[in-house]
Amino acid sequence: MKQGTFFFTSESVSEGHPDKISDRISDAILDRFLTVDPINSRLGCETFCTTNRIVVGGEGRCVEPLVVNGEVNAEEIEAIARTCVKDIGYEQDGFHWENSNVHIYLHAQSTDIAQGVDAAGNKDDGAGDQGIMFGYACRETEELMPAPIHYSHAILRSLAEARHSGAEPGLGPDSKSQITLLYENSKPVKATSVVVSTQHSEALSQEAVREIVRPHVINVLPDGWMCGEDEFYVNPTGRFVIGGPDGDAGLTGRKIIVDTYGGAAPHGGGAFSGKDPSKVDRSATYAARYLAKNVVAAELAERCVIQVSYAIGVSKPLSVYIDTQGTGKVSEDRLSDVLQEMVDLSPRGIREHLELNKPIYARTSAYGHFGRAPETDGGFSWERTNLVDQLKSAF
Repeated sequence: MKQGTFFFTSESVSEGHPDKISDRISDAILDRFLTVDPINSRLGCETFCTTNRIVVGGEGRCVEPLVVNGEVNAEEIEAIARTCVKDIGYEQDGFHWENSNVHIYLHAQSTDIAQGVDAAGNKDDGAGDQGIMFGYACRETEELMPAPIHYSHAILRSLAEARHSGAEPGLGPDSKSQITLLYENSKPVKATSVVVSTQHSEALSQEAVREIVRPHVINVLPDGWMCGEDEFYVNPTGRFVIGGPDGDAGLTGRKIIVDTYGGAAPHGGGAFSGKDPSKVDRSATYAARYLAKNVVAAELAERCVIQVSYAIGVSKPLSVYIDTQGTGKVSEDRLSDVLQEMVDLSPRGIREHLELNKPIYARTSAYGHFGRAPETDGGFSWERTNLVDQLKSAF
């Protein structure tokens, strides 16, 4: 972000947004693949959702009972999709976990891609595709995330928790948030506008929805940050009863800015959900966040952007670029060297260091892949700050 005084806006969408339903299904299928065969599973899985219809397609590799004679067990994949929709909370006429038609078009991974990605002889695992990936961290929140996306996620998580617990039965699964923050001296100081659109039951008036949403916003934002009443927008178009895939179609991988830093940092363009960790779109982006977060946590910079790049079938990164945006306390070139000495940034090195060959991905599909607490089973391992002592001693 730039220096001085400015406004910056980020948005989030809930687990019930059509694109996020698609992400959830794709990642739940990936988790099943990795449960059956953690080491050799491969998956590139896309999901499409519309009115009472779910379509799953892509390429995968696994073993029995999930894949038999090269054919994916379509009944099991269908059951995963229905369970995801049920967990999110869709039991509506236009989109129901039990009544929607589910179509499965998963097939075997291309042998041409496999020969470039798999290890063989003296060849290490290669990257699953070419591309550029970015990681970012900053001191705007305790989670070392940009404040606008952090608070946008938190509002929707709070509303979802109230809906799932039964505290707010009139809310529906589909919702969106957007926050504009004022920055002074490059630091966020307050919200100047808040927008929340949430699906609701027929029985709730617009004023009732507004008053349901209000405490969730106030409780999430720091004290004194709430915007003025005239800049607090709840369902600004009015009624929002028809939602989810019955209102708009959803597709895996269409919320890449929501998934990352809310526009506060560059993005390489690759989506995450439905991709196994041999695909550097996902694993290298996680690694770049891990490194950037540790740099900021070690107080070597206030902000840190890291870019890595790969070629398909090649194990080593082609480049590692670091930009501390004028806030660094050490040489960026030296920092790049030190980080590469600490962490093997080959696809295999990343998977092993961050323990990515685990069924930990469905939980990432909503409310951001970054800024989450690392979990004991390996979930969000890229949020650990276990390089801090090494980094401090290196400088």
